[in-house]
Amino acid sequence: VVAEGRNVSVNGAAVPEGHPYLHKGLGVTWPGDWVAVASSLGVRVAWDRQLAVTVTVEPELRGGTWGLCGTYTDDPADDFVRPDGDIAAFAAAFGNAWKVP
Repeated sequence: VVAEGRNVSVNGAAVPEGHPYLHKGLGVTWPGDWVAVASSLGVRVAWDRQLAVTVTVEPELRGGTWGLCGTYTDDPADDFVRPDGDIAAFAAAFGNAWKVP
């Protein structure tokens, strides 16, 4: 899913604004001014189409996430785990460790 401003596409195909999309466990909806993407895996990402992003994970995934979503253990000590397993001291170092080309 790619979202840029008011334009949203799934696998290169445009999803018209305001029109819900559902295909193979992936859904795109338009709650208010937001765009929300939900998967059958139990993860939902919502974006205000400007700066704010929220990620919601189902309770069944507790302790089973990794990466920018964190470890979902309710332990702040492991919130900034980098891909190499070490803990980043700062949020910026954590985010930079997960950058991809």
